[in-house]
Amino acid sequence: MQTPDTDGEPTARVPRALRQLELLVERVILASRWLLVVFYIGLAAALAVYAVSFGLKFLKIAVGVLSMDEEEMILAMLSLIDAALVASLIVMVMISSYENFVSRFEEQTQDLSWLGKMDSGSLKIKVASAIVAISSIHLLQVFMNVHQYENGKIMWLTFMHLAFIASAVFLGLLDRISAGAKKL
Repeated sequence: MQTPDTDGEPTARVPRALRQLELLVERVILASRWLLVVFYIGLAAALAVYAVSFGLKFLKIAVGVLSMDEEEMILAMLSLIDAALVASLIVMVMISSYENFVSRFEEQTQDLSWLGKMDSGSLKIKVASAIVAISSIHLLQVFMNVHQYENGKIMWLTFMHLAFIASAVFLGLLDRISAGAKKL
């Protein structure tokens, strides 16, 4: 015997026990998204540890500021900027991933307006952009200490940076193409 489904198309009747098993599996799979919260809490804890590391790095710079020359000070500031970008990347991934894969933030919606609405595609682009920025700062630090590095290592670091740039550009192109396809 066939019964119409939600589209009005006839479908074969599924035995009740099989349908209940299917619903149970679907509920377990859907509920498993809450396991991701463990990872986001772990990222928050890692961010706290990284904040302590940043504070110690800042204190070291502050104590030695009078003995640093201009190049050392610029390198120290670049390392602080690098740390801030990494911390921002962690926050962006935590908040966006939680909202995309686990649950929506309800009470703090106004507090998150700065983040904008990010689907998984735009999150990938923002993460790739942050990685390019972090790589740029690291490469600038290498170039400022060029005498400490072998030419081969500088070449490979530059190639890796260019690969990060290419990946970010291609992700942006794919996002634009998929956005154009959705409009059709």
